[in-house]
Amino acid sequence: MMWISIGLLAFVTAQRLAELMLAQHNTRALIAKGGREIGAQHYPYMVALHACWMAGLWFLAPGRPVEPVWLAVFAVLQIARLWVIATLKGRWTTRIIVLPDAPLVSTGPYRVFAHPNYAVVIGEIAVLPLAFGMPVYAAVFSVLNALMLGVRITAEDRALKAAMFLK
Repeated sequence: MMWISIGLLAFVTAQRLAELMLAQHNTRALIAKGGREIGAQHYPYMVALHACWMAGLWFLAPGRPVEPVWLAVFAVLQIARLWVIATLKGRWTTRIIVLPDAPLVSTGPYRVFAHPNYAVVIGEIAVLPLAFGMPVYAAVFSVLNALMLGVRITAEDRALKAAMFLK
């Protein structure tokens, strides 16, 4: 049983590291095109929150059985994550980068949600611990994530409105 939980944790860890590399690449390219970062002051706190979430799962979840229903929900969230990244292409990053004169993306999941990436993250923060049978862990990190997203989404919405106003 332990190899299933460790395999799932290894997958999520590798995925997050790959996403950070993609985000760094896209951030550099966006900055080179004149993009401007907004909300840099809260970014380290967001990274720390996600790192603590992942580290805690590595500490508490190995050897725990994986609930198939929650694992299936997590798999659907991964498909949604890929859809968001594929829709944004080179504009996907973990930072808030405003690119002058670039229209807002309104295709893919952005037709339905204003912030589909955050919807996926909200789901993941809760669902992965639930897959390991850890509802208290899911609740604690969901509350912390909600507080972080309150800051994050406010900063992003303000930046996007300002960028659209300047056009």
